[in-house]
Amino acid sequence: MRCPFCGHDDTQVKDSRPSEDNSAIRRRRHCPECGGRFTTFERVQLRELVVVKKNGRREPFEREKIERAMNHALRKRPVERERVERTITGIVRRLESMGENEIPSPVIGELIMQALQSLDKVAYVRFASVYKNFRETRDFEILLGELEGDEKVDKD
Repeated sequence: MRCPFCGHDDTQVKDSRPSEDNSAIRRRRHCPECGGRFTTFERVQLRELVVVKKNGRREPFEREKIERAMNHALRKRPVERERVERTITGIVRRLESMGENEIPSPVIGELIMQALQSLDKVAYVRFASVYKNFRETRDFEILLGELEGDEKVDKD
């Protein structure tokens, strides 16, 4: 593993342990060249995924983009970090188990929306407003009406 500080090619693993949600191995590393310390995470990757954007462009799948999107929607919301990590891992596993190497970006967006709806309704509305490109307050009213309808069905 290359040192992120000095670029030295040979760093040493000082400690390895499972991550909190057991979906990765957390490794503490040390660079003998500059003395820098850093952490890496090793995850199982079942297949190489490619995201097909709406305009047809293809790019490698990056778990970090899902993390950023969800963290942005969940900013200042009372959701435990561990639940978010488990949810992200679940989304990635679903994508990997679809059997396709190429995943249309709207499929990923819909999975994120489903996950956020069960994690936190406010985060769901935040994400949906950007993902669905809301243009006016009426768009929010429609989405909130749908949410309230879902909650009434759940209570019955």
